[in-house]
Amino acid sequence: MPNIKSAVKRVKTAEKSRQRNTQTKSRLRTLRKDLLASVEAGEAPKTAEAYAAYCSALDKGVKHGIVPKNTAVRKKSRAGAMLRKVAAK
Repeated sequence: MPNIKSAVKRVKTAEKSRQRNTQTKSRLRTLRKDLLASVEAGEAPKTAEAYAAYCSALDKGVKHGIVPKNTAVRKKSRAGAMLRKVAAK
């Protein structure tokens, strides 16, 4: 246990950040699974909604420093490719 007052505060803030990061990453995985499920089903409107939600969550993750910028760009690009594939059918 930290003895210094500022170290105690850092422990508290680090725990809050850890929980927020875990929650955001879990939400991203869930949204990705939803997108993949709609791609498998081949439903274009549902896939477009899932894609928009996934991209929005990725952008928010980047804004808060949870997801690296290039990682988000890569994931959005791959999700967009899936969206175009479903739309072409």
